[in-house]
Amino acid sequence: MNILIIEDESLAADKLEMMLKEVDPSVNILAKLGSIKESVKWLFQHSADLIFLDIQLSDGISFSIFDQIAINTPVIFTTAYDQFAIKAFQVNSISYLLKPVRKSELAESLKKYQSLKSAFSIDFDMLLANIRGKEPDFKKRFLIQTGEKIRKIEVSEIAYFYVLEKGVFLRTFQGNSYAVDYTLDKLETMLNPSAFFRINRKYFLNMDSITNMVAYSRGRVKLDLKPKPDDDSDTVVSIDRSADFKKWLNG
Repeated sequence: MNILIIEDESLAADKLEMMLKEVDPSVNILAKLGSIKESVKWLFQHSADLIFLDIQLSDGISFSIFDQIAINTPVIFTTAYDQFAIKAFQVNSISYLLKPVRKSELAESLKKYQSLKSAFSIDFDMLLANIRGKEPDFKKRFLIQTGEKIRKIEVSEIAYFYVLEKGVFLRTFQGNSYAVDYTLDKLETMLNPSAFFRINRKYFLNMDSITNMVAYSRGRVKLDLKPKPDDDSDTVVSIDRSADFKKWLNG
């Protein structure tokens, strides 16, 4: 089990590592990080089986990590305060440990992880919506400003969203591109997942934009899109998303 510890108090991080190895000597601690900035950078380049995450970090509340990068990894939160419990549940949390963490509770959390790890592809926003007895409220249109003009673009008109340099743009089926004020991570939470899918770090696309698919190396899939992107070398479904992409296509 590869574990990432995000905790801004080095003594607390060291103690947690020691307790984890006492509970399960086979665990591997990949890294111990102390800030939101450092964690986002690490998570862009690496992955873990399980994350232990302190809610209050040196540069802010750790929930903001989830606003900057999509994380499917299950999370066990650690904190000295209990007012964050509901929010923690919304962002991949399988357990919520109050400090000081007790070894018995830590062992129980690891046991829970082992029993539930096959279910970590849960869409927590949709789960909460179902609990509340209503359908998720997905975005229906975008307001776009070009110069002094403002126009609305229906979601059904959008072929895909893409990253160019440091900006995010949408491209319509008519071939027009417009800048949007959202990250791809945020867009994933706003649009209906039955119609849109994030294939990699650069493209989040409408199923209707796919015109052709070709098997690629290491189980990946190369896509042809309409309208054709300026650089279609990036329209390859990443390795870690290929299995979910095929499930998405199968409905």
